[in-house]
Amino acid sequence: MTWPILFKLLAIVLVAGLGWVVGRTRWLGDAQVDPARVLANTAFYLFAPALFFRTTARVDLAHLPWGMLAAFFAPVLAVMLGVYAVQRARRGRLGLPAAAPAVRAITATFGNSVQIGIPVVAGVLGETGLGLHLTLVSVHALTLLTVCTTLVELDLAREHAGEQAHLGRVLLGTLRKTVIHPVVLPVLAGLAWNLTGWGLPAPVDETLQLLGSAVVPLCLTLIGMSLAYLGLPERLDGAIALSLVKLLLQPALVLGVAHWGFGLGGVPLAVLVLLACLPAGSNSMMFSQRYRTLEAETTAVNVLSTLACIAVIPLWLVVLAWVDPALAAANGAAG
Repeated sequence: MTWPILFKLLAIVLVAGLGWVVGRTRWLGDAQVDPARVLANTAFYLFAPALFFRTTARVDLAHLPWGMLAAFFAPVLAVMLGVYAVQRARRGRLGLPAAAPAVRAITATFGNSVQIGIPVVAGVLGETGLGLHLTLVSVHALTLLTVCTTLVELDLAREHAGEQAHLGRVLLGTLRKTVIHPVVLPVLAGLAWNLTGWGLPAPVDETLQLLGSAVVPLCLTLIGMSLAYLGLPERLDGAIALSLVKLLLQPALVLGVAHWGFGLGGVPLAVLVLLACLPAGSNSMMFSQRYRTLEAETTAVNVLSTLACIAVIPLWLVVLAWVDPALAAANGAAG
């Protein structure tokens, strides 16, 4: 772990810490005013849609590395659906809200691919690795958030209509709420614009970029404020389990599928495993705030996994060097 990467981690902790100070001192109002939820809704309905639309409108669909995408998203989506299935089976017995399985699924799989991922990959794998990482990042949030949004809206529709409701009516309602959603709608609109072949007009692109740039600091501040207002859950076993899935199980599956399933090695393999082992991303916090579900637990996962990644990322680099010695040469070139 190099000093620049540690400084990036420190900056993330400090921004979240400032959010905690703001929440603790109640500068934006007490818990009844609920300023954390106001910030979450601002991010969810204004800043994040601008980021998602601009990303999908600009991504180069013709030159995406489809093999790498499949090698990453196949195991990651398997983990997401596995966590979701287990949590849904236990939901009734534990008395959890309808959105809990999807919230835990996104928390266990969505990585901090920008604030931590970019400096880690750039520092370890150089420009070649960073280019591949940024290509994956361009579809990372869009894929995982869209799938999880569909799952949670289906559960909420079923809960609202009752278990005996007509399946077609439930699916139709889910489809409508999934499409008309602050995550999915800008993605679909951005893809539609992308397919026209038109570039974004400069004033529009500048406006979207300005709005989208607020997502990262706002979500990091939100983590700290949520920790101040909600505190940590009484029991941390759920947060620890989700952190272990995120930091250990998911990258192990990605490593196995990518290396032995798709035959990837060297820098491409390292990029996939590093992306898979990143700590929980702040978008999971925004997701839990949106559905008012397991907010304290999601905050705890963000905090615990971010602190633990200081030891976990070097561990996975050692594993990668053992699995594929070609990575040592890549690291030497990057350095």
